[in-house]
Parts: sequence; C-alpha cells; structure tokens
Amino acid sequence: MEVKIDFNNIARRIMPLPLDEGNFVQLIAGPKGSVFIAERKPGSRGLTIHKFKLKDGEAKEYLSGAGYLSTSSDGKKLLSRVKGAWTIMDANGGSGKGGESVKVNLKMKLDRTEEWKQIFEETWRYEKDYFYDPNLHGRDWDVVYERYAPLIPHVKHRADLNYILDQINGELSVGHSFVGGGDFPKVDNSNMGLLGADLIVDQGRWKIDRIYTTEAWNPGLSGPLDRPGTKIKNGYYLVGVNGVELTSSDNPYQHFDGTANQQTIIHVNDKPSFDDSWQETIEPIRSDNGLRTRAWVEDNRRLVDSLSDGKLAYIWVPNTSGRGIVSFNRYFFAQQDKLGAVIDERFNGGGLLDDYMVDNMTRKIRAAITNEVPNGAPMKLPAGILGPKALLINEMAGSGGDFFPWVFRQQNAGPLIGSTTWGGLVKSSTHYLMIDGGRVTCPDNAIFDPVNNEWVGENKGIAPDIFVRQDAKSLDEGRDPQLERAVMEVLKAVEKEGAQTIKAPPFSKPATGGK
Repeated sequence: MEVKIDFNNIARRIMPLPLDEGNFVQLIAGPKGSVFIAERKPGSRGLTIHKFKLKDGEAKEYLSGAGYLSTSSDGKKLLSRVKGAWTIMDANGGSGKGGESVKVNLKMKLDRTEEWKQIFEETWRYEKDYFYDPNLHGRDWDVVYERYAPLIPHVKHRADLNYILDQINGELSVGHSFVGGGDFPKVDNSNMGLLGADLIVDQGRWKIDRIYTTEAWNPGLSGPLDRPGTKIKNGYYLVGVNGVELTSSDNPYQHFDGTANQQTIIHVNDKPSFDDSWQETIEPIRSDNGLRTRAWVEDNRRLVDSLSDGKLAYIWVPNTSGRGIVSFNRYFFAQQDKLGAVIDERFNGGGLLDDYMVDNMTRKIRAAITNEVPNGAPMKLPAGILGPKALLINEMAGSGGDFFPWVFRQQNAGPLIGSTTWGGLVKSSTHYLMIDGGRVTCPDNAIFDPVNNEWVGENKGIAPDIFVRQDAKSLDEGRDPQLERAVMEVLKAVEKEGAQTIKAPPFSKPATGGK
C-alpha cells in the first residue's frame, strides 16, 4: 500500500482531540477513521487503551491492563499482551473484551559463531559510517578489518567478542569508545550487605572506626548503624553476627553475605569482648558509596570553612548532569554570605556540556535589595557567590568534566588547580543495539573552539594553571594538598580584591513637628 503525505499546509490541518488530561504514551492507527490511544494511569501497571472515532468525535475505553500494542497492516486486528497472555482482538469492535488468546512458545536454534561474525561485521561498518571524523583519525579501516577478522572464528564466549570489538574501536584512539552487554549466560547476583562503616583490627576484634552518617538531611541515604534507637558509636566493637562470635581472624563480610536489605542481628560491645555484648537489629545495604561520598564532601566543606576562617564556600560538582546541577545549586546559593568559593570537580563523571554553572559563577552584581530585617545586610542580585573562585580538577574528571574546566578558564572564572583532566570530548552515541542486545558506541560529535579553530580536550585533557600533586604520604596523613592550595589561592584573591560591601542609599529624613 502506497502512503502519500500532502505536506502543503500540513500544520494547519492539525486538530485537537476532545480528551481529558492524561499521560498518553502511544498512538496507533486503527481501522479507517479511528485511532487507538494508550494512557498510563497513576498506580496502574498496564495501559488503558482508548479508541477515538472521528465520526463520533469522542474516545471510549477499549481495553484496560494492556501491555505491548500493535495493529495489523490493514488495521482490522489488534494485538496486545493482556494479563500475561498475547491476545488478538477485533479492531472494529467497541471493546477489546472477548479476544482470542494466542499461545506463544517460540524456540530457535542459534549458531553463535555466525551471530558473532555478523556482530563483528556490523561493528566495523558502524564505526565507519557514524564516526565524526570521515578520515577515522587517519586509520585505514580496511586494514583494521583484515587485522581482526581472522580472530572471529576462534571466539568461544561473548566476552571474547567484546574484547575484540574493544580492540577494533581502540584503533580510533578516541576516549568515548565503549563496548558492553550482549547475550551472556545468567549468573546469580551478589546480595552482599554493607554496614556503611570503617572497621579496623583492635585487640583481636573488629573495631568500628567510623560510622558514615546521612548528615540528617539526605532522605535518600541510609546508614545501617546510624538509625534512631540504635546504641552504636564510633569506637565500639562488632563482636558477632546472627549469633556467631566474630574475631579479627574472621572476614566480617563473609557473615554479611545475603543480608542486603534484610534484617540482621549484630552483636556490639563497648569493649573487645563477646561477653556482655548486646544485640542490634539492622538492615545492611547493597552499596555504601553514597554514604562515603557524602562524608567526603562534607569533610571537605568543613575543612575549607576551617582553613579560611569561615570566609570561603566549598562546592562539589559530581557530574555535569542532573546530580551535578542539583549539588551546585544546593551549595552555591546556600552560601551567598561567603567571600569566595572553592569549586571541586574532581572525579566529575561528565554528562552534559555545562555553561549554566560557569555563567552563574561569572556574573557581576547588578542591584541590591533592602533587607526586611532591621539593619540587616542588603541582599544582592544576582544571587550566589560573587567573590573569587578556583576550580579543582584531576585525572578522574572527564567528558563534561573536561568541558567544565575549559569553559571555566575561557570565561576567566578563576585558576584551575590540581592535575590534568581525562581528555575525552568526542561524544559517544549508541544509535542502535546489536542483534543480541549488546551495544557498541560510536563517537559521533566532537567539541572544538571556533575562535582558535582547534579541537578541545580530546586525548590531551585540560591542564591546570597550578599543578598540585596528590601524593600518597599526604593522603595517608589525612591531608588534601590540592584542596589546601585552592583555599590559599582564593584567600589571596579575596585579600587582593577586598571585601565587597553594599550600602543602601540615604533613606528619607524623619518627619519633624506634629504629635
């Protein structure tokens, strides 16, 4: 069937359908003069299907609890997964009830060697067709094919294939090149439970050296040992788990295997002995990365506050996507009373190409507002920290974490301090999956500086203005040389610029005379 579209004035032939507000997720053409509209209602696991007929000018519910939805090419039949069963319904009818269930028991014989050969060929073509540089960074792609093709008949596992695909893409010498997924055998997932605490050996027992807390204001974080009603403190001893005594010769995590998100009894004592210990019921967590990261951030914030005598703010930007923007907004606008700021993008995971944060950090004062508090300091516009800033960078910041410091320098926001960033500013995309669900990325867009007509960051990173080595000795002593240097540099800039004071114009003269 040939489909013709009259594009002339097509925008003027759009008409709104008389539907109530809803979360409509899919439109599918039905029989002539009708359309099926899928709605996802709050609290419902399936879709509610409405059928709209032009002749009637209204939508009526056709089916509820539907999953996948598809119509036949002639629009007369509708296929949907209803309550776990595939069902074929009459699309001309007013309701999907009474459809015919279809038994599906599909099996296939798979020649994995041929499938892996096809994936290899597809990957080779994929990189050739989508790579941002038509010259493929100077590689002869036919030579690359001839180099790796002889290996494919010897592949015996999907992991072997992924390794070869990674080697092929490595020929492009580009940062954002990733291979993953595919048809792997199923394996059991680990259910290890963690305590969100540091344990050290002391007097033949496991001592709780530090409990990582949620800082009380992070509802999304859970500290198993930091819950109301528990009697556990730093310096106490973990002397047993689920009735089994624990000594320093035991691996404590062996006893927490399978306990993630499960109520678990631990035995705690304020001295290194199982005798006289008490029991606490906790729920170990699958990962304590969030707790440890939050502790690192808050430790840094307190350190900057201490080193600067309360003059400077500390702001960590974990990535240049949603989480990073939230962190920046929370810390940047909540510390407007500070005279300057240390911005920390070390370990930045990237995401978007940020200019929002740098734009906010480089704005100058425009106006001020009197404070409703008597004799209160005027409020400044724009909001935020308007004083000097420095940006901490390291080799573990990349992608958007490369672009962020580049823009920071370009906009003269302050010095870059630390070590050179990762160096990956050719964006990768996954345009489609391989036949077995695996994925290969193709770097298809690169960042360049139109003023200087040069590529930005790729394979070289963004170098600091002030290089500071994060040496192991300092870290072992609990020091952070990069952070300390940043505080020193920003304080010097604050002293040079001087504290910016804002004073309101003279108020009206008080009235004289009268009662």
